[in-house]
Amino acid sequence: MGIYIFNRPALRALLNENPNAVDFGKELIPDSINRGMKVASYAYDGYWTDIGDIRSFYEANIALTSDIPEFNLFDNKNRIYTRARLLPPAKFSGVTFTNSIVAEGSIVHAKLIENSLLGIRSRVGYGTIIKNSYLMGHDYYESLEEMSAGNKIPMGIGRDCYIENAIIDKHVRVGDNVLIRGNDKLADEEHEHYVIKKGIVVLNKNAVIPDGTIIGYKN
Repeated sequence: MGIYIFNRPALRALLNENPNAVDFGKELIPDSINRGMKVASYAYDGYWTDIGDIRSFYEANIALTSDIPEFNLFDNKNRIYTRARLLPPAKFSGVTFTNSIVAEGSIVHAKLIENSLLGIRSRVGYGTIIKNSYLMGHDYYESLEEMSAGNKIPMGIGRDCYIENAIIDKHVRVGDNVLIRGNDKLADEEHEHYVIKKGIVVLNKNAVIPDGTIIGYKN
């Protein structure tokens, strides 16, 4: 799992004598064993998964929406403690949820949220459909004055959008009638406000997506 505990002098000696080493597991640990240092291992048999790329990160998060996920957040024995934010409860209007998780402080007026995760303070407009996606939410609320100022797109997801197979980073502004759809047939791309990696559309932090934009698979 990449978790190591070293005695400080021992670690300093290993690093000084292996200046070109780049990996604990492949280089420093074997060297410490060869030196006769005291080395012990712990056999971990709990949940673990690699989230080293976009696809694995996406799949690990979407898996949390299963009825009884392998990594169960609702477990009395193996509890997950989160930071108390003292936010208001999530608020819904006219939306259908299927296998989804919604964090506190969210305001959701969507048509459908399916197999998706909505992070803190997420905002989703009327008529929008979100499937198999992870929205990270926002660190703060916009005031009503800020949301209605000029031609600025409010923070969150607008009306009548369709979002599927996507990761939406924090503080993203998506206008109305936007289509964002990942698909395994898509080639990897990088743009100013988004990337496509291994079929997943990722909107960058603070991205602004104008009304009517189409990103990803169109069929």
